[in-house]
Amino acid sequence: MTVTGTDLLLEATGVSKTYGAVVALKSASLAVRPGEVHALMGANGAGKSTLVKILTGAVHPDTGTIAVRGRERVVHSPAEARRGGLVSVYQEPALIPDLDIRSNLRLTETPIEPFRHWLRELGLVDLDLSSMARRVPLASLRIIDLARALAIEPDVLMLDEMTAALPANLTEKVLEVVGRLRGGDRSVIFISHRLIEIAAVCDRATVLREGETVGVVDVTEGSEERIVELMLGQAVEALSAQPEGAAGRQIPAGATPRLTVRGLSHGTKLHDASFELYPGEVLGVVALEGQGQDELFNILAGSERPSEGELLVDGSPVSFRHPADAIRAGLVYVAADRAEALLMQRSVRENIALPFTTRIRSWGPIDLSGERKRVDTAIATLQIDTRARGEVRRLSGGNQQKVTIARWVAGGVRTMLCFDPTRGIDIRTKSQIYVLLRDLAASGAAVLLYTSELKEVQLACDRAIVIFGGRVVAEIAVEDADEPALLRAAYNLRSDARMPEHLAAEAVAEADAAAEAAAEADR
Repeated sequence: MTVTGTDLLLEATGVSKTYGAVVALKSASLAVRPGEVHALMGANGAGKSTLVKILTGAVHPDTGTIAVRGRERVVHSPAEARRGGLVSVYQEPALIPDLDIRSNLRLTETPIEPFRHWLRELGLVDLDLSSMARRVPLASLRIIDLARALAIEPDVLMLDEMTAALPANLTEKVLEVVGRLRGGDRSVIFISHRLIEIAAVCDRATVLREGETVGVVDVTEGSEERIVELMLGQAVEALSAQPEGAAGRQIPAGATPRLTVRGLSHGTKLHDASFELYPGEVLGVVALEGQGQDELFNILAGSERPSEGELLVDGSPVSFRHPADAIRAGLVYVAADRAEALLMQRSVRENIALPFTTRIRSWGPIDLSGERKRVDTAIATLQIDTRARGEVRRLSGGNQQKVTIARWVAGGVRTMLCFDPTRGIDIRTKSQIYVLLRDLAASGAAVLLYTSELKEVQLACDRAIVIFGGRVVAEIAVEDADEPALLRAAYNLRSDARMPEHLAAEAVAEADAAAEAAAEADR
């Protein structure tokens, strides 16, 4: 059956947008039917986020038309788009950090009771509306953004990498809600790099490549290969060159850990966490939302101080009062939130060279030649697209994340702390980052990698630890670290994952105490 403009809920035609020399979109199109969940696919830099921002009035197109229910519409601002039924949840939380949640809701005229209803549906039941937005974890902010959008019942809900910052339990809730929205008179535009999510909830997929619409695919069994071909413009076999899984490096007997964590505690989230990270390995960290992983990485990066516990670097105790202390000790941090790590108005070169300025010991001219050489080497190593040399904000999300990693690679890395570094990044860039992490480990660096995508553990890590309730509850060899095993451990369902010795002893003691209590009750 031929679909006409009057049969469509939303239609964008011939949309283009340029930023100086960078072409973000060129004659892109999108047609969404009522009642469908429509995937918008493409590698980083393909133009997906730009198209969504144009549809919601955050960015004005150079050319093109947008029609809603057959009527052409010009949208001048997100507020106007919201009133017209077009609402987006963007990649980065759209809340003002220095306002509490309730004040943020007032700014968008969000009704409180529907908002609370959707929070419960999405699995966030204990939110205090008086909490400052900047103190709320990133994953919770994403859920708040989605609940706020759902509360106003939009005609078209656009989700830009909604699940990228979420652990498995919250991702499952989001996919359940999106699935329930299928049918009826409203639609969802769903952007994700996770093909398994596209297959689970989407009806059709529009694919962008280099700013152009290159195809529309019905999402059926086996359609993933066709989608990837369209996204990347090459044969699937050549493209899906994922790095070989880690071999599970054996730690030499008597080796000194690069990083030792003993009994680390902080607030109500982190309790007696202990583990060791060795030179030459990538250690994965797996946890559901709110299990203490944020606090752990903040302490290791020097932005928070533990209430109890001890840190050792190369066998020597250390104490960090500031991120600069952690950097001097050789611990560098790559955050999931690229906007926090980068100077968006500055160039790629300036962002990568930033750590070099801390090494200047006396007044005098900077060695620009040496700096340029190290920066160029880092850019080449990470294959950073620098067409937008003027400002980092002009780069795609994947290239921005590469810049955050490149600044440490350029200066030499001893210990890299990576917190969900591939969030919202396309499969090609993810593969490049996996290879980079493995190469860093092979050169003698130590890498601690928290990931919300469980499959990354076997792609990049030597072994994994699992955190539940602020404690390390399991250690899993890479060959056993498939998604079911990691998920069971993350929910603290004791499977065949090996527990650290101190926790195994505690588990035995708990079992003995329970047996004694039961026997006493019987008597």
